[in-house]
Amino acid sequence: MAQKILFINQEITPYVPDTHLSLMGKTLPQVMQENGHEIRTFMPKWGTINERRGQLHEVIRLSGMNLIIDDTDHPLIIKVATIVGTRVQVYFIDNDDYFTKRQMAQDENGQDYADNGERAIFFARGVLETVKKLRWVPDIIHVQGWMGAVVPLYIKTAYHEEPSFANTKVVTSLYPNSLTSDLASNFKQCVEFREATGELLKPYNDNFDFNELTKLAIDYSDGIIAAHQDVDPMLMKYAADRNIPTLNYPGEDFGAAYEEFYGKI
Repeated sequence: MAQKILFINQEITPYVPDTHLSLMGKTLPQVMQENGHEIRTFMPKWGTINERRGQLHEVIRLSGMNLIIDDTDHPLIIKVATIVGTRVQVYFIDNDDYFTKRQMAQDENGQDYADNGERAIFFARGVLETVKKLRWVPDIIHVQGWMGAVVPLYIKTAYHEEPSFANTKVVTSLYPNSLTSDLASNFKQCVEFREATGELLKPYNDNFDFNELTKLAIDYSDGIIAAHQDVDPMLMKYAADRNIPTLNYPGEDFGAAYEEFYGKI
């Protein structure tokens, strides 16, 4: 049965260098589209992306909203491009402070940005607000990469009454740790939004590292996929212990396994 699938990706090749994550960011939506599913795909507009080469252009009707994070207004800019040689259109979440003038997760010296947590929150809320504006109702949201890790929490709390997401199932793909330091100490405070309350965040450590962020994503997901052979088995066990459906790493030929998993959750 054809489904509407929203892919929220941290990285997509060819806009960023090839990694397991960026290759899956391109291949997974493409495979699902070719299999007859209706897709939408989002990623951050990292400052390293060459807009001219990638043929990105701003979507004026979707841009212009302000998102308040930590009591500060941050304008949301939406750009779009089509991956060359495919029919996959990618929406980019942009903002001058968080993305345009920056590298990806690490700065020029290889250090994690201190506000990576805020950037992830802006990205997550930016995607969900844009999908609402598109008046598109996904059956499944598939999150790939830690940048989308707060999406499951928001879907099940802050956005649970939105018509676009009322019946949406959330799948999170797990990858090896790519963060070298904890998120800033204000992360929990910044996450709070509508029904995503501080009370819900109490069970988690105040020091939000990669594992804690992943546990937050797992707790509010309807399904968890090991998308890499080196995923921490303790995180897969964490999901299984909570009776959340899991899919072990299916290897390179993942299309049928993913489709079957979507149908189960």
